[in-house]
Amino acid sequence: MHASNFDLPTYLQRIGYTGHPAGDAATLHALMRQQLFTVPFENLDVQAGKVVSLVPEDIANKILQQGRGGYCYEVNGLFAMALQALGIPYQFVAARPMFYPARRPKTHMAVIAEVEGRRWLCDLGFGSYGIRAPMDLELLDINIEQDSDTFLLTHDERGEYLLKAQVDGQWANQYGFDLSPQEWIDFVPANYLNSTHPEAIFVQKLVVVQHHSSGRSILLGDMLKTITDGRAEKRQLDPKEVEEVLINQFRLPSIH
Repeated sequence: MHASNFDLPTYLQRIGYTGHPAGDAATLHALMRQQLFTVPFENLDVQAGKVVSLVPEDIANKILQQGRGGYCYEVNGLFAMALQALGIPYQFVAARPMFYPARRPKTHMAVIAEVEGRRWLCDLGFGSYGIRAPMDLELLDINIEQDSDTFLLTHDERGEYLLKAQVDGQWANQYGFDLSPQEWIDFVPANYLNSTHPEAIFVQKLVVVQHHSSGRSILLGDMLKTITDGRAEKRQLDPKEVEEVLINQFRLPSIH
């Protein structure tokens, strides 16, 4: 994943990383955490009636220069640019979201990185119950605690990987995937669906998620949900408050 306007120092500054990056597991973990905590998951462009651009230069400009966030293809695409700059091998995978009542196509995109002889699931763009650190693909059927969240990777009846998260004390399927390599161009149809289809949640509602070390803040339409150390608080906002929260809390521009 290459963009002519991407450079590693600018990326590291954008995410607030002050260490010495290398092509190792420690850097992989640190970069994912730092990006997750500084670059929001957001669909402002879709809400403005735009089809999200998958041109790599547009993604780099949007997140690095404009201070924006993005949804899965954008934030994971940016992360892949950083991996490539560091010489860390990776591949894109197509994932099937599984929290909908009906079966859905593989519209989600995640990254598998390989460092120190292990393959790691990296995902900075799944929203509310996305993982908060890379997950070792060899550690199956083991509860993995990440801050106040608990995740589990297993195989389903087809032999594909299945990511689960504990939600309200119960295991909830998040998405399934296999290791068939995907090219960047393969996500163009899914991106168009997520940007335009009337049944896509990104078309239906404003969705903004900002992870932080003790939890996450989620803006879904006019409902603001704040999760801190496993405790959740909800507050319904009026239109003016939505604008204020976007600007002051999520550091994003107004939707109007």
